[in-house]
Amino acid sequence: MLEYFALFLVFFVLLVVFYGIIVVHEIPYEMAVKNNHPQKQAIHVGGWISLFTVGAIWPFLWIWANLKYDENGKLNNSSKGEIDKLTNEVDSLKAELNTIKQQLNKES
Repeated sequence: MLEYFALFLVFFVLLVVFYGIIVVHEIPYEMAVKNNHPQKQAIHVGGWISLFTVGAIWPFLWIWANLKYDENGKLNNSSKGEIDKLTNEVDSLKAELNTIKQQLNKES
């Protein structure tokens, strides 16, 4: 009886590991679907190819799935706007620091 339980346990563990590997390789596709990525089907196929390459391309699929696209399907280059915002904030902080320095110089 114990031999049958051990055999069942071995098959069960193998099945769970096999299913777990498939689920992990589907993560980039699920992220692409959530982000409404225009190439989500290509990411899905890449996930299956990644199974046969032992996960060699999986990190690239992860990065590809996280790229943001606008409603026209073009890559959203929001980093330019973020840099401009940060530059404006640094300039305003510099101006505020200069006014504080001037007030301290007037007091002393």
